[in-house]
Amino acid sequence: MMLTSLDGVIGPPEQALIPVSDEGLLRGDGVFEVLRLYAGRPFALAEHLERMELSASNIRLEFDVAAVRADVTALLAAAGPSDGVLRLVQTRGGHRLAIVEPAPVVADQVRLGYVTYSPTRVLDNIKSLSYGANMLSSRLAKERGFDEALLRTPHGRILEAPTSSFFWVKDGVVSTPPLEDHVLASITRAVVIELTDAVQAPCTHKDVIAADEAFLASTLREAQPVVAVEEVLLSPGEVTADVRVKLRAYIESRLAEECS
Repeated sequence: MMLTSLDGVIGPPEQALIPVSDEGLLRGDGVFEVLRLYAGRPFALAEHLERMELSASNIRLEFDVAAVRADVTALLAAAGPSDGVLRLVQTRGGHRLAIVEPAPVVADQVRLGYVTYSPTRVLDNIKSLSYGANMLSSRLAKERGFDEALLRTPHGRILEAPTSSFFWVKDGVVSTPPLEDHVLASITRAVVIELTDAVQAPCTHKDVIAADEAFLASTLREAQPVVAVEEVLLSPGEVTADVRVKLRAYIESRLAEECS
């Protein structure tokens, strides 16, 4: 099921019309967030709205948190208690968009191929609509036979996947690239760091070669085992399995608390 709220008006997606002059469309000038819905309940809504407000502030975009929250409440009530995805958008043209989408099918494991990528530093701490580079990176990796891209700087620093954080495991220690490397301050990334006492450290291909396990983490993937990075083969292990169990338990606990 897909259902849309445009500036507080709920209806099917085809009825949500945004002017072609909106610079959110013309220039990718706007911000967005994506949340997972579990039986119609959004996980970490407060954190996502906080990050969306920060993103908007950083690109000098007016943002009404209360209005967006009201949009979400009304839309979820209309959509009902199903699993899915909630997408929130604020455009430069002043339009608020909320969409309930079906949950994507997430594979049990993923194979990653490197794509050279230089972070746009002026967009640090901004989850903007300018996601063309991320989407192209996924396509480039798939053209080479991989499932997803793993972004790597021209100098060899491994960053993240286009829509998820990268973690690797060595001798039971979980690590992930630091925010100083201009990766997204992912909400799921922060939860995994908290649950595992993960170390934030620079990552190169040498670290991948030496790794025992690796996984991606994101709102939609939760924790997804990585079985290959280029020619390096990895086996899903006990640490990754434990992360998946702990992360799902944390999500369920948070949802239960918010409903009580």
